[in-house]
Amino acid sequence: MRRVAADDPGARQPFRKGERSNRFALPNPANEGLIRLNRYLAQAGVGSRREADALIASGAVTVNGQVVTALGTKVRPEDKVHFGGQRLSMEKKRYVLLNKPKDFITTTDDPQERRTVMSLVAAACTERLYPVGRLDRNTTGVLLLTNDGDLAKRLTHPGHGAEKLYHATLDKAVTKGDLERLVSGVDLDDGPAHAVEASFVDDAGKREVGLKLHMGRNRVVRRMFEALGYEVVKLDRVMFAGLTKKDLPRGHWRHLSDKEVTLLARQHAATKPRPSGAPSRSPRDPDAPPPRRPRRN
Repeated sequence: MRRVAADDPGARQPFRKGERSNRFALPNPANEGLIRLNRYLAQAGVGSRREADALIASGAVTVNGQVVTALGTKVRPEDKVHFGGQRLSMEKKRYVLLNKPKDFITTTDDPQERRTVMSLVAAACTERLYPVGRLDRNTTGVLLLTNDGDLAKRLTHPGHGAEKLYHATLDKAVTKGDLERLVSGVDLDDGPAHAVEASFVDDAGKREVGLKLHMGRNRVVRRMFEALGYEVVKLDRVMFAGLTKKDLPRGHWRHLSDKEVTLLARQHAATKPRPSGAPSRSPRDPDAPPPRRPRRN
């Protein structure tokens, strides 16, 4: 048995009657409901938390009439927070699912004045939405937009990796060997990339492949096929983080149900990121049947 010296700093000290132990300290009721000021600003639509920190440090934000420059300041939802001469309020969180059509770019604005996905969801709500990840101009399918910055960050974090399912149509038949290489890994300019699963789409021939991934790098699906000598003729994302485009026509949108939001948040809670390549479960109803491979429309 290891003997511990009385002056050993690592020793567990005995509890003495009359002394207060921090190990069992109760939460302070005065701190309940407090949130960081940068989070308040982000949820009010001012910008990201990093941008909010810059505004706070510059002295552009007041709380209850007082200029606040200290990063880490916490406020209550009922506090009077002003920026740019206007009082801010925390926005209600919105979650909008879009079935993206071709020829729309995934950005909030475009200097070249090309059509963006924001024009398709303009009537969804008054709050400002932001796309979660990106689909390139010629890629169609499931795209989530929200003003919930915390959830968006978790869904796009490389360590958490929201599951994505793509239906790719190629310029020629894909060999079984190349299908296996998509899973084992393909070397790209920015590092190796691999799919979790790759299979031929039911009754569609070997030119159509269903690809499941966790990574979200720029044009990664197209580049993986290009590295193997194929050209992607058509690419459609049929699932993102357990959300599908079922009963949602191309170019249309819908709000997520409360159940979908709860499942999404639960599945992608702020926990330790999973190891790269580790499998993850989709945020779907546990009583629902397992997901099917993409079928030809």
